[in-house]
Amino acid sequence: MTSSHPPIMPGFTNGHVVIVGASLAGLRAAEALRAEGFTGPLTLIGDESEEPYDRPPLSKSVLTGWISAEHTTLPRQRNIAAKWLLGVPAMALDVPNREVQLADRRRIGFDRLLITTGTRARPWPEPKQAALDGVFTVRTREDAARLHARLASKPKRVLVIGAGFTGSEVASVCRELGLEVTVTERSATPLAGALGQAAGAYAAHLQRQHGVDLRCNTTVMALEGDAQKKLCRARLSDGDELDVEVAVVALGAVRNTEWLRNAGLAADGRGVVCDASCRVFDADGIVTDDIFVAGDVARWPHPLYDGELLVVEHWSNAVTQAETAAHNMLASSATRRAHKHLPSFWSNQFEVNIKAIGLPVIADTIVLTQGSLEEGRLVAAYGHQGRIIAAVAVNAARYLPAYQTLIEARAPFPPELHASDEPAELHSMPAGFPKRGQPTHDPGAVPTGAGPNTPEQPVEGDALTLLDPRVPLGAPPLLTPHLNRISI
Repeated sequence: MTSSHPPIMPGFTNGHVVIVGASLAGLRAAEALRAEGFTGPLTLIGDESEEPYDRPPLSKSVLTGWISAEHTTLPRQRNIAAKWLLGVPAMALDVPNREVQLADRRRIGFDRLLITTGTRARPWPEPKQAALDGVFTVRTREDAARLHARLASKPKRVLVIGAGFTGSEVASVCRELGLEVTVTERSATPLAGALGQAAGAYAAHLQRQHGVDLRCNTTVMALEGDAQKKLCRARLSDGDELDVEVAVVALGAVRNTEWLRNAGLAADGRGVVCDASCRVFDADGIVTDDIFVAGDVARWPHPLYDGELLVVEHWSNAVTQAETAAHNMLASSATRRAHKHLPSFWSNQFEVNIKAIGLPVIADTIVLTQGSLEEGRLVAAYGHQGRIIAAVAVNAARYLPAYQTLIEARAPFPPELHASDEPAELHSMPAGFPKRGQPTHDPGAVPTGAGPNTPEQPVEGDALTLLDPRVPLGAPPLLTPHLNRISI
């Protein structure tokens, strides 16, 4: 495939590198550039005023008060000798002139560009309701600090809209703090979009066991405020009206690509398309040699998933992809390497650790392979068209490397483990992933199409009805007659 720009000189170690996105991926890429011998000027651009910080603790340790938001700053692995332009977002990219335009009208030239702009929290769709005092999202350090302070004031009831990982973690924190919490989820179970409804049945059991008022197949129709514009009530699709002082909107993420709208790159609401070496495609499907992407905003091909472009909103992928991008920014064509990181993610909620590896969202089948509900320790494997493609562990993360080996080897499903704690007989069941647009949260790792110019995937049914979280679906609950025997 030909390049739209002049070829780079092998072993590029000088010139100006600009990283847009002062994030986990941005920082780790900058460190990798220096570690691999880059000696030229390096500029990091970020829309937040703080230097890079760690986001996973925001919905866990910061909300409980175990650590303050200020103590989430990412540790530095080396001196990157960079120029930091913080608190001023990038507004446009001029590819022909190799310049990034900032919100304050400055134009920053580059020889190599890395895009790590990540995602932001999806807001409540009604702006006036979203602006009520008491309505929160959890994405930034400031978000977490504000919500922690409000939870510490002991509100009578907290409403969490969306039962994905973030929503479930916030609900767990509320119960740990002794707060009454109601969780609404548009699909049949919590975590349905990420792990499927069979696994979500276990998550529902866990939440209710810990005192969460969980409302599945239910959504919020409206948030209402008093005369002082403070949140006071929520109207639910099941006809109930709740008096609430705090509502946490956990509807997933929006990728930060708007600033690239007229740049001539293969970028849209799904992310920025790149090849396996993290080089960005232009709008004509031609790969560039001087623009790279990494982290939550990237769409990239994984060899295990049949050419589908993945978006992966996970901590470990951001780090490994940033390191790959940094290497390839400096490499000759003969020394580039492919990003093959197998998606993995974890969550701590309701006194259990949940960790998954692979791409569960494409699975058609799930089977309990080790442990049991009664033990509170188990592993389940996901299958797609007769091969294992993912696994999830509850309080059993140490077993996942063996499953990773099977996934990478394209082993048959169900897997043959011969483990001492496997059931006497394996009982497979449908994984139960809902249609796109049904859950009120994001899966975290999902295929998005097979090529740089593939249009966005159509939504089955009325797109506005499916994607607007205020509209209920009325889907029947997933039937799990063998929950304790074969599902998780």
